[in-house]
Amino acid sequence: MPTTRTGGQILVDALKTHGADIAFGVPGESYLAVLDALHDSPIRFIVNRQEGGAAFMAEAYGKLTGRPGICFVTRGPGASNAAIGVHTAQQDSTPMILFIGQVGNEFIEREAFQEIDYRRMFGTMAKWVAQIDRAERIPEYVARAFQVATSGRPGPVVLALPEDMLGERAGVADARPYQPVQAAPSVQQMEQLRAMLGAAQRPVVVLGGAGWNQAACADICRFIEANALPAACAFRFQDLLDNRHPQYIGDVGIGINPKLAERIKSSDLILAIGPRLGEMTTGGYTLLQAPQPQQKLIHVHASAEELGRVYQADLMINSGMPQMAAALAEMAPVNADAWRRTAAQARAELDAWQAEPPVFKAASAKLNLWQVVQTLKAQLPADTIVANGAGNFATWAHRFWPYAGFRTQLAPTSGAMGYGVPAAIAAKIIEQQHGRQRMVLNVAGDGDFMMNGQELATAVQYRAGVLFVVFNNSAYGTIRMHQEREYPARVSGTDLRNPDFAALARAYGASGETIDTTEDFAPALQRALSHIASTGLPALIELRYDVDLITPNATLASIRNAAQQAGR
Repeated sequence: MPTTRTGGQILVDALKTHGADIAFGVPGESYLAVLDALHDSPIRFIVNRQEGGAAFMAEAYGKLTGRPGICFVTRGPGASNAAIGVHTAQQDSTPMILFIGQVGNEFIEREAFQEIDYRRMFGTMAKWVAQIDRAERIPEYVARAFQVATSGRPGPVVLALPEDMLGERAGVADARPYQPVQAAPSVQQMEQLRAMLGAAQRPVVVLGGAGWNQAACADICRFIEANALPAACAFRFQDLLDNRHPQYIGDVGIGINPKLAERIKSSDLILAIGPRLGEMTTGGYTLLQAPQPQQKLIHVHASAEELGRVYQADLMINSGMPQMAAALAEMAPVNADAWRRTAAQARAELDAWQAEPPVFKAASAKLNLWQVVQTLKAQLPADTIVANGAGNFATWAHRFWPYAGFRTQLAPTSGAMGYGVPAAIAAKIIEQQHGRQRMVLNVAGDGDFMMNGQELATAVQYRAGVLFVVFNNSAYGTIRMHQEREYPARVSGTDLRNPDFAALARAYGASGETIDTTEDFAPALQRALSHIASTGLPALIELRYDVDLITPNATLASIRNAAQQAGR
């Protein structure tokens, strides 16, 4: 008979069995037994300042490692705050497990203090939601949680933990470590794929989605090279192929290169490996018509339920990404010479798209944001991890930063503001945990930064030396842009009065500087990098610039004028 343990100890031992090394969270009295068990555990518990930040950090862990990110929060308000991370993990197909302290079983269904039915709350937001009512079943539930989070299309799992259950003692054996399960393409499907590729004149590969690893990215690169195929990456999955590769032709998402959009529309075969082909990747379902695209479509996805959901592809392959990439790497080349020139032309269009935008050539702006990115490219290592949340500021990273390969990008396809700060801190903590020293850069907007900027305290506490660059235009810029387009010159609800971000960083214990001219940025960057190298602490650079410089392609004034001329 196994030695009896508390439910909290059984849970922590189960996490250790399944390979967890870090957990993120905000403490709560509802799971004190877990906190006590973590005291003597090799699992590192990172204390956050708000549950949304903790959940984002767990989601970033899942993205970076391919293993479920672990997050602990307390009941009611804690779970509500953490919901944004669960939603992000669902839309981004990221393995994650959220553990929520729950009211005791004797109080269930009485609307006790902070009680929520989590099956209802998270039912459409997670792959599986359950409550563990008996301590002896913890190993079973946790094993299933890891299995569900990582098999097929990865995603989040939510487990509620009644307080009294965690204090109970039970004699139960630990489960075995989980084993993710993925489908693989059949021989017949690979033969059909090769035949369709051989018949195509203007094929385009689109890479995306979750479930990739370093080996899968290397395999898919070999396939693309062997066949001289032009390859793009889906929205916020730009790190699946080194952006410096001559056959990388750009990202398919918000603010897509118009020439790339036309190339996709006019192609005769789309080989979509991994992406869900959702709204952002398809330009609002316009690059491919639903339900039957004009182009031939081969859609590869880890979830059978996703295949045919929107688009009736000519060939649907249910497969994990490593399995599909390995099969493609072994496939004999098809018609490389026919597509080599096409790939070169598409690459030239990308290079032109990444040149200095006319808005800066023509404007007398004191701060050239394109030049800021060029300076970052020149001064930071190629394998820097770049994390961002949501907002127009992200265009500068998405369009002009060359992601150097697998897991150099952390960004939410869910469009969640506030993601970048905690994601960057988590990335640095993970790098340090594994004895690596990769640079981590957070690119944030002013509104975006303020949503989880308090996690700077977490960065300082754990000596996570992240470089934060805050784009401050004193506005919710994306909404202002839409506002000027639909209701020109009627600004409402989008102005921001911000703190001194540099002073705020210094108050937390980081270094902080403010700049508003192009020539001041490079010296400030050097000082920030020296600070990180010498102290191990984070550094922040605030960029102050005119809100009129809203995108690389247009100013607010030009958007407003166009709307007024259109009679809006």
